[in-house]
Amino acid sequence: MAAETNPLPLRARLAAWRYAFLTTNPPEQGVVDAVTRWLVVTRAGVLPMTLTSGILAVLLAAIADVGADWLNVALAVVGIVLAHLANNLMNDLADTAVGNDTEDYPRALYAPHPILSGLVTRRQLLAGILLCQVLDLAIMIVLVVRQDWWIAAFALGGLFLSWAYTAPPLRLKKIGLGELDVLLTWGPLMVGGVYYAGTGTLPWQVLAAATVYALLPTTVLMAKHIDKLPYDGPAGTRTLPVVVGEPAAKRLTQAMMVGFYAGVVVLVAVRALPWTALLVLLAVPMLVKVVGAFNRPVPAEPPAGNPVWPLWWAPIAFLHTRRAGGLLLLGLLAWAVYVGAR
Repeated sequence: MAAETNPLPLRARLAAWRYAFLTTNPPEQGVVDAVTRWLVVTRAGVLPMTLTSGILAVLLAAIADVGADWLNVALAVVGIVLAHLANNLMNDLADTAVGNDTEDYPRALYAPHPILSGLVTRRQLLAGILLCQVLDLAIMIVLVVRQDWWIAAFALGGLFLSWAYTAPPLRLKKIGLGELDVLLTWGPLMVGGVYYAGTGTLPWQVLAAATVYALLPTTVLMAKHIDKLPYDGPAGTRTLPVVVGEPAAKRLTQAMMVGFYAGVVVLVAVRALPWTALLVLLAVPMLVKVVGAFNRPVPAEPPAGNPVWPLWWAPIAFLHTRRAGGLLLLGLLAWAVYVGAR
């Protein structure tokens, strides 16, 4: 258990928060305050993927020839972030309850497990889940009133997939459907839901762009499950990499990475996205390195500068996702500024 230390100066406190956010681990001096604790417990470091989904919807609405209710959009973005935080907490609670998360399982090795490490109690974890869900319920009600009942379909669909990912009886992660869960959630549900909340419409171009982007978060999950193959297979957790085997899982992950770029090019060609979206091609050199890395074995020893060992493929895929997703947003932002200036 990481013990809470004496109060630190603001600068040191901010540095601790930054470290916890970037690595999902407490800094060297331990859990310095409640903010650091909950940044670790909620695994807030993976939120950039959700924020990218939300901002993607914002920019698609900004460049579309439709009026958007920006208060609705802002509320929806907050809603998907809260939903992601709740999802992380729910997964840890469910995996602990069914005995999947143990002290020698990667979840407790790459970062302190909320319950097993003693960072929080089960009751505190439940309170965190409840707080996120109550806030999301309030946002859903406001958006239903301001837009229509389809908002509830997006919200409840996301809640169902979040619950079904790890919780009995479905446990989609255990039957090779967790990766599809993530593709649907980070794509059509998040991007489509935020876009619909602001515009009341959901054209095919938005769904296509959402699905293409969602390939990136799915590669992160695929990579994480490849990292967990030595643990999941013997435990009977049949993630997609367990089902298809490590070589095929790596090829599929590489194909999804390449598929993101191909998808953007196709969407630009059919004018579903503006040509400035091709800015993502600046990440191709990183793509080449990452694809090449997936052709090599895992290092025998924990490398320096990897705070989430034994995860190896997951952080590589995450850094690529952050770079490529960020460039996609930058390209759409450039077009939005151009359209606004005309």
